[in-house]
Amino acid sequence: MPDPVTYAAFLGAVLAYQLSGIGPDMMLVIGRGVAQGWRVALATAVGCVAAGFIQIPLLALGLVSLISSSPALYALLQLLGAGYLIYVGLKFLFAGKKYFGFAGTGEASKPSLTGAFRQGVICNLTNPTVLAFMLAILPQFVHLSSGPAAMQFLILGATMKLSGLVMLGSVALASGAVGGWLMRNRSFQLWQQRFAGAVMIGLGLQLLLSGNPRADMR
Repeated sequence: MPDPVTYAAFLGAVLAYQLSGIGPDMMLVIGRGVAQGWRVALATAVGCVAAGFIQIPLLALGLVSLISSSPALYALLQLLGAGYLIYVGLKFLFAGKKYFGFAGTGEASKPSLTGAFRQGVICNLTNPTVLAFMLAILPQFVHLSSGPAAMQFLILGATMKLSGLVMLGSVALASGAVGGWLMRNRSFQLWQQRFAGAVMIGLGLQLLLSGNPRADMR
């Protein structure tokens, strides 16, 4: 177990990172919230956080270090993440009203919470900057004098994901409220889905064209 001072310093570093900008996870949650409401956005946020059940054990076992140190694997992961975001964006942009819960008769169909959760998991897992940040920040706060390293990784990683859930959950509720207000005006419905699609495509292109963030972490 990390000592209180180390833990507080780690929490401050994580919060600073999470508040420093809007990344693919947050924009996916915002797009879902505006287009489909807070429940779907919250399911997406939970999916983004649930990816930690895979990432944290991998980091503890050293596999994330292998991915981050291999240019080929890192490039492949970056390509998969960008491709997935663009794919989701195109579906949002061209699938029409029915995909977003609007039937042709004007009656609303129920969006898939399972699908939103799955998209959140995949978006987070295929974002290489998440792995790179975890690799860069977690080992700095693990001290052998404080106990087994694997247990410290699990505690710190869980803390990072829980703070992310609070952050993304708040964004989900806020964006869902905005989406609910817009839903009362039927003329905005088509623009809601186009907004979500454009956001996802833009993020995918940004991730595809971005450089390797590990260079900024040395």
